[in-house]
Amino acid sequence: MSEAFSSSSEAVLQRVVDVTGDRTAPVENLQQLYQIQKTCDFISQHQFNKVALQFPDELLADAVAVSAAIEKETRAKTFVLGDTSYGSCCVDEVAAEHVSADCIVHYGRACLSPSRRLPLMYVFDRRPVDLEKCSSAFRELHPDRQSPIIILYDVNYAHVIDDLLTLLMPEYPNIVASTLLVDGERGERLDDNDVVPPDQDDNGGDQVVCQFGRRFTLKSGLGIKDYRMFYIGREGAILRNFMMTWNGCAFSSFDPVTETGRTESISVNRALMKRYYAIERAKDADVVGILVGTLGVADYLAIIRQLKETIRRAGKKSYMFAMGKLNVAKLANFLEIDIFVLIACPENSLLDSGDFYKPVVTPFEMEVACNRNREWSEEYVTDFRHLLPGGRSHVPLANEQEDGGGEDEPDVSLITGALRSRHLTHDGSVASAFGSSVVLRNQALTVANANSAASFLSARSWQGLEQKLGETPVAKATEGRKGIAIAYEDEGT
Repeated sequence: MSEAFSSSSEAVLQRVVDVTGDRTAPVENLQQLYQIQKTCDFISQHQFNKVALQFPDELLADAVAVSAAIEKETRAKTFVLGDTSYGSCCVDEVAAEHVSADCIVHYGRACLSPSRRLPLMYVFDRRPVDLEKCSSAFRELHPDRQSPIIILYDVNYAHVIDDLLTLLMPEYPNIVASTLLVDGERGERLDDNDVVPPDQDDNGGDQVVCQFGRRFTLKSGLGIKDYRMFYIGREGAILRNFMMTWNGCAFSSFDPVTETGRTESISVNRALMKRYYAIERAKDADVVGILVGTLGVADYLAIIRQLKETIRRAGKKSYMFAMGKLNVAKLANFLEIDIFVLIACPENSLLDSGDFYKPVVTPFEMEVACNRNREWSEEYVTDFRHLLPGGRSHVPLANEQEDGGGEDEPDVSLITGALRSRHLTHDGSVASAFGSSVVLRNQALTVANANSAASFLSARSWQGLEQKLGETPVAKATEGRKGIAIAYEDEGT
């Protein structure tokens, strides 16, 4: 456990960064791999002067060559965005605004979460796929030629889908391939509306599903659970996100790297029960830490406000943290926090918190724990924008009348077996305008301490360095140590 909170100085100096990067692409292949001509047309058409080029770690080796090629063809000044603040799949609009960029060109894998601040162009890494082996694996996994099947894929394999459909459509008449929903080159904004009703589309009564940057059509009379899912890509966050959301569908996949297909046998029910355990931990928590895991996904400020109100109405205290990429050591610094809720894109929301000192849940799970009107069901929401007013999964907060006229209804924890209060405060009234720690509870004489962090600090045996203002004698400045922290010159070897 000690290694989770700190690491030795020697290990830091000898650490080797493990990045599975591709080799630098030959100069003659840059035009095709990075679509430089298309990018230059996008920049010239909109007359952008400052362009931010966002590369993932594995493609940074080609960043200089791509930047030089774009500047040569256009009059724009390019800036390479390397170490992104959060996940490389999200558009780093904050870093682009630091250089006052007019637009962003995002390279590599992307979660396709909609952005709002700057014009955007995606350039996907076109990775190879053996279509013969992929089609053969598809036929082995789906012997019934009449079964309805939806093809999903990682964005890096979008360029082979049309050729794959050409091979499979004659044998599988009910196959459906998803298409990508991205912010187009003309600067328009595209949103995930989840399901377009039949009377609002042009498909003759068929349902159009738009989710996670994908769009596909369900035939009239069939629901999403009537389809089987075939995924092209490596096992990871994308596939796990699909399986958790559409947990009523049977999944199979083809890995283009290993060139093998398989039926996904992961127990979705077991994974959901693991997430439900985290919800019970959230119900037991008194202090909640809101982790801001994205500054680029649209409506992230709205979900922060909604979460803070939901947590407050549940009688819990919330604190907000913006700390970039998460790790165990960072979160271990805040022992007063009982549970963390991560606001991030759908792919990064399902964080495995097994190694963390305190659980990390999603906004949906926190709402299940704090909103009495929302019940745990087979529906699982990873996109927090669906929880907002107007979203397909939005559930209004219970008002005071629905809460039993303000009565404090007890609840039993499924983890500890102890009684817990569902609601400590309804109106959030504070006795003092200066943030007093005493608040009224149900208009009775019972008082509670609302400043949870201060209570935790007062109960600790070590409360930090003592300032001792006015007690320390004034002394002249003296020469300090020389060297670096792990080996000062006066310490020897």
